[in-house]
Amino acid sequence: MLPISHTVIIPEREIDISAIRSQGAGGQNVNKVSTAIHLRFNIGASSLPDFYKEQLLKLNDQRITKEGVIVIKAQEHRSQEKNREEALRRLQELIKSVVVLKRKRRPTKPTRSSQKKRLDSKSKRGQIKSSRGEITD
Repeated sequence: MLPISHTVIIPEREIDISAIRSQGAGGQNVNKVSTAIHLRFNIGASSLPDFYKEQLLKLNDQRITKEGVIVIKAQEHRSQEKNREEALRRLQELIKSVVVLKRKRRPTKPTRSSQKKRLDSKSKRGQIKSSRGEITD
């Protein structure tokens, strides 16, 4: 079971984990042992609350397919078990990230002193430019 919060837990049967061969350098071990983990989690068919499902499907994340399946590939470690833990941690992190509500931005106004300073600097700059004009006697 994968805990998301105190009330939300994902059962293991909803997460499809398969071992595949890792890419890249690693010598003979890479060719013999399937250490990389390919994790698939179907958002629509899961037991997650509707709020979680909606937020996950709204996400613009390359790990989520058009069909609503989260695909995570973990191959950093040399052991299959560590890669499995890493993939589950990433899934947990992704699902937890959609629950965090972002604070609404409260627009601020410039202070009176900053407005006065800005207008003073503009008028000063204007005087400098006007003094560059042609001198007449």
